[in-house]
Amino acid sequence: MAEVLTNPYFALPFTLGIYILAQKFYHRVHFPLFQPLVVTIIILIFLLKWADIPYEEYRDGSNLLDFLLGPSVVAVGFLLFEKSEYLKGRLLTILTSVFIGAVVGVISVMAIAALLGADKAIVSSMAPKSVTTPIAIALSEGSGGIPALTAVVVVIAGIFGGLISPIVFRVLKIEDKVAKGLALGASAHGMGTLTAIQLGAVEGALGGLAIGIMGLFTSILIPLAKYVLDLL
Repeated sequence: MAEVLTNPYFALPFTLGIYILAQKFYHRVHFPLFQPLVVTIIILIFLLKWADIPYEEYRDGSNLLDFLLGPSVVAVGFLLFEKSEYLKGRLLTILTSVFIGAVVGVISVMAIAALLGADKAIVSSMAPKSVTTPIAIALSEGSGGIPALTAVVVVIAGIFGGLISPIVFRVLKIEDKVAKGLALGASAHGMGTLTAIQLGAVEGALGGLAIGIMGLFTSILIPLAKYVLDLL
């Protein structure tokens, strides 16, 4: 098992195989808690623990997946280009919606963390939870946060948002494709966009757009929020 998970010739196909099986299982049961990415992560964690393999060794064997993150972003951009007609006449609405999401996302988590007694480093680490990991880590470092904690918080926010969003849409009877895509991208970044793509091409395209806009607005809001926090 150790050879399979650390050898570049086996680790990538093995990981993709687990994901494909998880995807087939999800399409069979269609239960939000069994999102393919979440199931794959859980299985891999279990296997790495069972085989006593450090994560660094597994990552070295499957680093092609990291390289593919770039092309995947381009693919989402192409999806947005194909569905660009959904942007016509809605740009102001989209920008306003994501801006409100950014304000609520930053202020709510900082306020709750501060009220629970967290120090400023913890508060700054949690503030960028709703943006994609590279942006979140940069914002955390710049505001005096702990990048490692930020990375964990971002992953948890993404997984949680991706898991509960289908339930929220169903309970609140949200049917609009643009609204679904923006909500997923703005609140759960990559994981949310993955869920959006599973819902449809329009949702996926708007989810990808929301990630970029959310990163921009959050990058502006966090320094302002930190300035106010330092005054208190």
